[in-house]
Amino acid sequence: MADGIDGSGFMPGERAALAHAAHGPLSGLTFAAKDLYDVAGSPTTYGNPDWARTHPVPPSTAPAVLALVEAGARFLGKTKTVELAYGLTGENVWYGTPVNPAAPDRFPGGSSCGSAAVVAAGEADIALGSDTGGSVRIPASYCGIYGIRPSWGSVPLTGARGLAPSFDTAGWFAARASVLRRAGEVLLPRGGEGQLGPCLRVQEAWMNAHPSVASALSPALDAVDAAMDGCLQISLIPETLAVLYERFRSAQAEEAWATLGDWVASTGPAFGPGVGERFTMARDMEPGQGAAGRTFRQGFRQRLLGLLGGGAVLVYPTSPMPAPKLGASPEEQLWTREVTIGVTAIAGLAGLPEVSIPAARVDGAPVGLSLVAAPGRDRALLALAERVAERLGLSV
Repeated sequence: MADGIDGSGFMPGERAALAHAAHGPLSGLTFAAKDLYDVAGSPTTYGNPDWARTHPVPPSTAPAVLALVEAGARFLGKTKTVELAYGLTGENVWYGTPVNPAAPDRFPGGSSCGSAAVVAAGEADIALGSDTGGSVRIPASYCGIYGIRPSWGSVPLTGARGLAPSFDTAGWFAARASVLRRAGEVLLPRGGEGQLGPCLRVQEAWMNAHPSVASALSPALDAVDAAMDGCLQISLIPETLAVLYERFRSAQAEEAWATLGDWVASTGPAFGPGVGERFTMARDMEPGQGAAGRTFRQGFRQRLLGLLGGGAVLVYPTSPMPAPKLGASPEEQLWTREVTIGVTAIAGLAGLPEVSIPAARVDGAPVGLSLVAAPGRDRALLALAERVAERLGLSV
């Protein structure tokens, strides 16, 4: 495990506090929020001490956090994040890498590592995270819980720190499918219910998964098939997932440097492993790479909107493998990042809602199955995830 203060998912020190409504649709439930959401009177560290040192304590609370307390949920505090939300393992050398409760010898996944960890440990019913390149979906898969990246822009990120704004998406975790849906009823805009189908099995993503993962997820795929009256196999990405990864990486890096580069350059912050290198790569990237990523994204999004506009749902492994071991080398971690983001970029590039279901285990560690729908169909997707979970005998 990385050096750090503790392995809890919560931020060390005094817990941030908020009053909650006495009654509401989430009464009796508890929640936490990733430490990139502002909570009035509490520092927003964004996972980095230099960020906390150079930014004032916020005087107001992010609307997404307020929505949950106003619905009656009790706020428990802020959770750890990878520095500036720029990483997928969940490592934080400053505040402590959270323990993965479902597989303590493995990383919890990032950047919403703390939020996933507190839900997986049973310490909170709901936890807010954010997802740019997979930062809700991957920790959900690694920690064996439910997670949703909703349609881009459907839940406000006002009062939350940004990395790549045209990709950044609010999201949340729960240990039960019904609780994931109930939080969505509070956070999501109205509409988007209704029947979904057909189910589309994305060939490239299944071939990209380790054979043990694909095999372990077979019963979950059967449950989706039964819930949707059949599943068709399609080839969706003739360019290959490697190209998808590169186009996403370039477009994201361009935005990350445009968003945070001035602060990085002027402050010279200390970073943990990999984070500074990613910002250096973003700074030094050829302009043509970002432009190619943006151009590809436009066409890819149109392809997906045309395919899913009638209600179709994509289904594939959330991650091609379980969480990497804590002792994984930097080279192993980089390889895992590349093959994983090639898959998470499907919804990321197109701004689609994606729900990860804790559907199986491989080598004692969880792996998730993802359902992906057209933008705006979030509520229907959450209802479908609940039906699939029931068929699998999971916590609903």
